[in-house]
Amino acid sequence: MPPLRQKRSIRNSQSATSALDEPATHKAKRRAVNPNSRSKPSFTRSTGELNKEPSEEEKAGDSHPSDSEFEEEDTNEYTGHDITSDDRASDIISDESDQELDSSDVDSSALPEDDSDENTSDTASEDDSEGETSAPPSQVSQAALEASFSNSLSRLNVRRVSKTDEPTKTTAASTLPADDTSSTQQGFHALGLDPWLVESLAAMAITHPTEIQRECIPPTLQGRDIIGGAKTGSGKTAAFALPILQKLSEESFGVFALVLTPTRELAYQIFEQFRVLGKGIRARVSVIVGGMDLMVQARNLATQPHIVIATPGRLVDHIEHSPDAVHLGRIRFLVLDEADRLFGPSFVNDLARIFEVVPRKRQTLLFTATMTENILALRHQSQDKKQPPFVHMCDSDISTVSTLVQKYVFVPSHVRETYLYHILTREEWVNSTVIIFVGRCHTCELLTWMLRQLKFRCTALHSGLSQKQRISSISRFKSNSVPILIATDVASRGLDIPTVKLVVNYDIPRDPTDYIHRVGRTARAGRGGTAISVVSERDISLVHQIEERVNKQLEELPTDENTVLESLNVVADAKQVAVSRMLKNKFGERKRRNQAVEKLRAEL
Repeated sequence: MPPLRQKRSIRNSQSATSALDEPATHKAKRRAVNPNSRSKPSFTRSTGELNKEPSEEEKAGDSHPSDSEFEEEDTNEYTGHDITSDDRASDIISDESDQELDSSDVDSSALPEDDSDENTSDTASEDDSEGETSAPPSQVSQAALEASFSNSLSRLNVRRVSKTDEPTKTTAASTLPADDTSSTQQGFHALGLDPWLVESLAAMAITHPTEIQRECIPPTLQGRDIIGGAKTGSGKTAAFALPILQKLSEESFGVFALVLTPTRELAYQIFEQFRVLGKGIRARVSVIVGGMDLMVQARNLATQPHIVIATPGRLVDHIEHSPDAVHLGRIRFLVLDEADRLFGPSFVNDLARIFEVVPRKRQTLLFTATMTENILALRHQSQDKKQPPFVHMCDSDISTVSTLVQKYVFVPSHVRETYLYHILTREEWVNSTVIIFVGRCHTCELLTWMLRQLKFRCTALHSGLSQKQRISSISRFKSNSVPILIATDVASRGLDIPTVKLVVNYDIPRDPTDYIHRVGRTARAGRGGTAISVVSERDISLVHQIEERVNKQLEELPTDENTVLESLNVVADAKQVAVSRMLKNKFGERKRRNQAVEKLRAEL
């Protein structure tokens, strides 16, 4: 961990604690950045879409009160549940199984008096294993997992994009003139895509392929395995969805492709793209994630949809408990999206079980925004001497896009909420679409209630919500019914909302990779965006790690402390109301009950 830079003069913990008594502007002198540091197919076989979009009633599943309802007493108000997979937050239950929750669960003692006194840097990884039962501790070695790829991955053909070999800068989703589709046809048709797909893209105003699409679509159509690395917001989903749909149009049967993702939100994001792009061939797509009815999902799987998008834990539940409904023995494509997360310890057992039921002869497509050593190590495991896989790696020296402005504001930990209020009320971000990332479900709920009390329209997204509530929150945010989303890291991957202008890291993530994925929710597809990190005295080393990873210096956000602290009382009052609301709803009962159950199981 790099030492604190001598030229960065920021106050230590002791001086920060006395900020209210001796107001002063938090200034920091920063060190310089080290420059080194493809005619429309005829088949129409379909039984109709299995997974419909949420009805209006389902969208109402988020029982958080609206702004106009906030002041009313409602015994049916949403009650959140304090769940996370981060063992560092000892007062929160593990979320590795991401069990379906009952919104009536309550807890009168799970709420600390002052959340700011806790270590807010302890960010939850929120791994969605998505099973209804908890997965056992990892018993499968990484070597065993890598060995399962030995029949589909062989020697590498690596193409590294250097700074002198960068593609022409184009916008992935720019406006398409109504009377001119030639640029789209030339761009995507040159990749080998069929005209019907090119027309579908033109209808979506997607005019040019991105770098990852240009590099990975042709070899995928050639039948090669892919390891694709690209920055967030660069079109990785379309890079595998387009060739899969083209191959499906040529030969359709049963379950054609299986797509695995680490989170529910990413699964639904991929579903939307397959649904829209595959509309011309009536592709049937099914989403299999936790928090939804197992029997309904089993019936859907039994009809053999063309594309199955699943989280590993829930898919393993079906493999184990309803094997007659799972038909994965003939799939042509296996896609692992966000492979760096899927190869983590939370998913290793589930992946090993899934690899047992999928055919060895298949195309394996791995995509990730962060190319880890474990992923690259797969190149050494293959014994297949046929066509080698194609590997595309972006410039690893820069992990964030150039259109992203990255700033920080240094604050005393006990007035973090006041500075957040100041950021949201600054003229440049008033009425903007904002995502606020936090490390714990408890903090997510607290800030949601507090900001509502301060008359902000906002909604929460964390693992403690039921699946209907999570879908509702995302739908409301996407439709701009609420412009502010407070979320844990379940939202750090897969959310593709181009209108997001600002990302606030209320809690600094411990892993710089999580920071990259968080800030990747803005400045997508060539658009601009801003990321602001709220840094306290305990987060300095974490910020240094982030700066070294992204190879960029975070800029200081100019603030006048006296102006900020003028809102101290109103924010403190709103926080007290939020605490009272959470106590009334008895937030966190599910945690206590699950802990008791786990204790009994251990004793038996």
